[in-house]
Amino acid sequence: QVQLVESGGGLVQAGGSLRVSCVASGRTISAYSTGWFRQAPGKEREFVAGITRSGGSTFYQDSVKGRFTISRDNAKNTVYLQMKSLKPEDTAVYYCAAAEKVWIPTLRGAYKYWGQGTQVTVSS
Repeated sequence: QVQLVESGGGLVQAGGSLRVSCVASGRTISAYSTGWFRQAPGKEREFVAGITRSGGSTFYQDSVKGRFTISRDNAKNTVYLQMKSLKPEDTAVYYCAAAEKVWIPTLRGAYKYWGQGTQVTVSS
């Protein structure tokens, strides 16, 4: 019903900033609560940030609080993750996901639709 495409990943130095984007097509992104997850090699996919349909509430993993900001522009069918003060341990593939029913922000199984991911690499 909805397709998600991430972009904006790349290579940055520690302490730098990067913004990744998730563009939805097929359905308006406003119909979905959305989140960002990340997965590093050899590790499980983990919750990073989530945002409600209207953008009124946000949720963050403790390790990124104060550094990352999730936002959405429903008019552009886009969800963003602004990452600042990046650390090497932030290196991972970042995935955008959307949930259409009852939503538990941190739970991977709550999300039905997933993008293919965008690589973020932070050098020391």
